[in-house]
Amino acid sequence: MIRPLLRRRLRESVTLRRKSPLPVWVQIGWRVGLVLGLLVFAVLVHWIERDGLRDNYDGHVSFLDVIYFTMISITTTGYGDVVPVADNTRMFDALVVTPIRVFFVLIFIGTAYTFVFRRTWDKWQMARLQRKLTGHVVVAGYGTSGSDTVDELIARGTPASGIVVVDCEPEPLEAAEALGCAVLQGDATRDKTLQAIHIDRAKALVVSAGRDDTSILISLTARHLAPGLKISVAVRNADNELLARQAGATTVINPVSFAGLLLAGSTESAHIADYIADLASSSGRVQLHEREVTAEECGKPLSAITKGLGVRLYRDGRPFGFWEPEARSLVPGDCVVEILPTSRTEAELGPT
Repeated sequence: MIRPLLRRRLRESVTLRRKSPLPVWVQIGWRVGLVLGLLVFAVLVHWIERDGLRDNYDGHVSFLDVIYFTMISITTTGYGDVVPVADNTRMFDALVVTPIRVFFVLIFIGTAYTFVFRRTWDKWQMARLQRKLTGHVVVAGYGTSGSDTVDELIARGTPASGIVVVDCEPEPLEAAEALGCAVLQGDATRDKTLQAIHIDRAKALVVSAGRDDTSILISLTARHLAPGLKISVAVRNADNELLARQAGATTVINPVSFAGLLLAGSTESAHIADYIADLASSSGRVQLHEREVTAEECGKPLSAITKGLGVRLYRDGRPFGFWEPEARSLVPGDCVVEILPTSRTEAELGPT
């Protein structure tokens, strides 16, 4: 359950963000460099215009006096022993040194800096990310299954920048953001949250909320906002599989039931579970791949497809095995499921 305070905060605003590509030390370094650069610039101009300064102590303006005057001007101390007397020097202090002074205050006073700049920056970043979001994969829930899903997506070639992770808690989002994903702290069952990440422009939605009722409600909300979206949902109770499909899920996975099938199969065969895991993972030696048949493959049997080992075809939404009559001649529009070697296996085999 979301705490009442957190729920109110989620209703008030949503913030989409992505980890900066720059390391922390670089982000700090450029700010320090900018401060030093502005300081050097002010010292240089004051030195060039030193005739416009007057030293009330000894009447001579040295380079150290220029540094001293620049520092006390920027820090707003102003003891009055060195003062600008020429109009151009006064204008420089008014129009250039004053903005530098304000910038320094914003940098060194952390709370003011965060309030004035950071919130504006976050809003701009969110608007920028939202404008560019299209064809992305949304992962609702970054628990064990959600994090494994993101890792596998990245391993299969999906760029982290093309993945948006939604979760109610900040801790898992930090892990997703560290991978380079865009993250959103919000309740994925609400229209406002999914609209903020342009669910209608997404490529697919993966739902792993940890609770079947929450996952089904997320699917229902997403289907309402994006009628043509591919939605994959993980449910733990077999009774909820039908409900998930009725809520709009295109693929329903029951990890508990699937694990039971593997465990039962392993009692008779030692290698079946290993091979199925191999097929499902990008780090294995083989992988399953789904695609439409090419023009050159039409008229040929499923066993003669050019890329991999065909194991199943889908025609008009119906599945057919490689042994069935329909698999003897492929037709345009057929979708085939094939087994391919992974890049790891191809590297082991070397060039043919």
